Amino acid sequence: MILEHEIPNGSKLYFGESAKVKRKIENIASEILSDEGFQEIVTPIFSYHQHLSIGDEKKLIRVNDAKNNALSLRADSTIDVVRIIEKRLGANSSQKKWFYIQPVVSYPTTEQYQVGVEFLGEKKLSSVLRLATNIFDTLNVEPLVQISNIKIPEILAQMFDSLSIDDFRHINIDKFINLQVEWLTKLVYLQYIEQIDEVIVIAPEVIQVELLKIKELCMASECKNAVIAPLYYAKMLYYDELFFRVIQENEVFARGGRYKNENLTSVGFAIYTDALCEELTK
Repeated sequence: MILEHEIPNGSKLYFGESAKVKRKIENIASEILSDEGFQEIVTPIFSYHQHLSIGDEKKLIRVNDAKNNALSLRADSTIDVVRIIEKRLGANSSQKKWFYIQPVVSYPTTEQYQVGVEFLGEKKLSSVLRLATNIFDTLNVEPLVQISNIKIPEILAQMFDSLSIDDFRHINIDKFINLQVEWLTKLVYLQYIEQIDEVIVIAPEVIQVELLKIKELCMASECKNAVIAPLYYAKMLYYDELFFRVIQENEVFARGGRYKNENLTSVGFAIYTDALCEELTK
């Protein structure tokens, strides 16, 4: 029996102090982003295209429209935002900087509130990483910024027959070390920017190129509290190179990265409001 006061597992309820903190996060983010020239967009909760940006389609909540076309509820905002701006707004807007404050949902009943940022046509991830850290600084939160490059696991999976992308998804460290390759072992333990040159000088050129991108991002973003995780593999389909996570202990407060939609390269990030609310209301 479902009691009258029960809400579905994974759904959100904010009231009193928690609702006040949630609104504070959204207001601070909105003010900072507006000052930086970003405009707000609110996209439909229903989408025809969510399967293009979600790795596991089982997470989609599916429905049908009046003509029986397949729909799903918004489980990710990035690709829909880019598509709507490019295909629907088109020539009516030259604006490239956008943000949104809205929830996403996944099967069966999970809600997740987000503050999302998309800088269309921009290739420098540092341009939005600085924005993310500015928002956290303003909220007096000092999490860890973890910087990675999705191309490194992809190159390694091609380079070594015994490795697959699943090894990186599951962080199979023992398997990497057992290959007994000096530069790969150093890559496993690479954590700080001060260590990166030591790996670059002995790594293959194709790996050097991708490590230099991480180094340049660290230096350009000027993060006070940053670590490097070159073997971490992102779960999102559309990240194609550099990406970052903002974490504290076991909580992820934000994710961001560089991605490509058709021929347009862009950068963006999402702040996970629920996890941040919980931290600020402890």
